[in-house]
Amino acid sequence: QVQLVESGGGLVQAGGSLRLSCAASGGSFSTYDIGWFRQAPGKERQFVGTLKWSRGSTYYAGSVKGRFTISRDNAENMVYLQMNSLKPEDTAVYYCAARSSTLAWGLSTTSYAYWGQGTQVTVSS
Repeated sequence: QVQLVESGGGLVQAGGSLRLSCAASGGSFSTYDIGWFRQAPGKERQFVGTLKWSRGSTYYAGSVKGRFTISRDNAENMVYLQMNSLKPEDTAVYYCAARSSTLAWGLSTTSYAYWGQGTQVTVSS
């Protein structure tokens, strides 16, 4: 059974940085896509970015492109979301998710079968 555990959230001032981690277990992740999503209070869960594990290729939402970077550590089965130049509007619970890889980018929540429990990121102004 695939399990995902996020960590690294916290409180940071606007303009600061955080690195979120997603520890993956229970699967052969070289054949998976890992997505990052976020959900602010009262809002729908929103796509942040995604990684195709086998190639290391990434795709980002326009709102975070150039500020956020997804990377992976094959040996440790870890995926990271490096967040720079944080803004108050980045405040949300951040989730990592996994699915069997396809040719298409996984941009929607419904395309992911496995989810972590989330980690809170709060950016103060």
